[in-house]
Amino acid sequence: MKILLIHQAFAALDEPGGTRHVELCNYLAQNGNIVHIITSPVSYLTGKDQDRLGIETLQVGTGQIKIQRVNIYREFHRSFVHRTISFISFMFASFWAGLQVGDVDIVWGTSPPLFQVVTAWLIARIKKAPFLFEVRDLWPAFAIQVGVLKNPILIRLSEWLERMLIKHADCVVVNSPGFIEHVQERGAKRVECIPNGADPQLFDPMKNGGQLRDHYALKGKFVVLYAGAHGISNDLGTVLNAANLLKEERDIRVVLVGDGKEKAALIQQANQMGLSNVLFLDSVKKIEMPEMLAMADACLAILKPIPLYGTVYPNKVFDYMAAGRPVILAMEGVIKELVRQEQAGLAVTPGNAHEIAQAILTLKAHPELGKSMGMNGRRLIETQFNRQIIAQQFLQVLQDCQKRKKCI
Repeated sequence: MKILLIHQAFAALDEPGGTRHVELCNYLAQNGNIVHIITSPVSYLTGKDQDRLGIETLQVGTGQIKIQRVNIYREFHRSFVHRTISFISFMFASFWAGLQVGDVDIVWGTSPPLFQVVTAWLIARIKKAPFLFEVRDLWPAFAIQVGVLKNPILIRLSEWLERMLIKHADCVVVNSPGFIEHVQERGAKRVECIPNGADPQLFDPMKNGGQLRDHYALKGKFVVLYAGAHGISNDLGTVLNAANLLKEERDIRVVLVGDGKEKAALIQQANQMGLSNVLFLDSVKKIEMPEMLAMADACLAILKPIPLYGTVYPNKVFDYMAAGRPVILAMEGVIKELVRQEQAGLAVTPGNAHEIAQAILTLKAHPELGKSMGMNGRRLIETQFNRQIIAQQFLQVLQDCQKRKKCI
């Protein structure tokens, strides 16, 4: 098959950010498929311009991955307005590039943002190819609950666009079972759950990250690590409040790895609070993340206490489990059920700094408990959320989608 993916935030293994798509694309190519990815030269996570335009072709197994970076409006991280302009510019640039690709067997659009899915739908219709709509977040519902999207007219337009794209998709793929009901209510004809996961081969749960601990003066410390975006939804202010409660615990360090538009404000807040027990680190490439997680004794996953966030399967939780680290989970819903069921960590009330601090103290006081939880999570990744297994399932979905379209 020749597969066209429209994805502004696509990140390769040598870039910071989520790598669900590069790992899926690698598997598709290894099995003889050609995957043409149209993406942006600007990092979605850091806002840094990589100044890479044009097409890069990679031979993978018996197939190919072609990464095409198109020119867009690049002031992505300045504000919501600038971000929207960037999304719209990518929509037009990717549409023009997609028209030049030639015949394809399936067009794959992924959201958020919805703008690029419009491109995927239009190209699929022009090329008479199946249109697969991948829902990674419930946008605009999340934006409305967080308060980012407030204008009633924009809300109605966004919700109409979401329903239209879902109804016209030949297949809707979700990355969390919590999203299934949402897309079904909006008219999805066929829904498949291809969950987030991790590649266990990238992580060694026996490593202790000794070199990085020495580099960052963390030797002998109990390290609690958060890796990911520093945005409005991530509620890292609550993490700083938890760190403030632990200031007298001289051998505990909270390490925040990543980037985002809230990072500067968080650093300023930590300085004002006098938090010498908090360390901010830059984003790292995915290939460097295993070593970063190896230096952690426990890993933190947190989102704002918003009801709809109970539907998500965050990518970082699966990386934490693949690394064999116990998860401190400040989230409700489907991911909490999974972590509790598998005894892979401690669940706390979202937004509650006291409970986060207490969970850290519990794992510090009971290291064997943390090791046991970490290995429980590792086994879950190996047996159920292994990216290879998930990629096999995704390939089957693509093949079925193509066959169904041919039969119509």
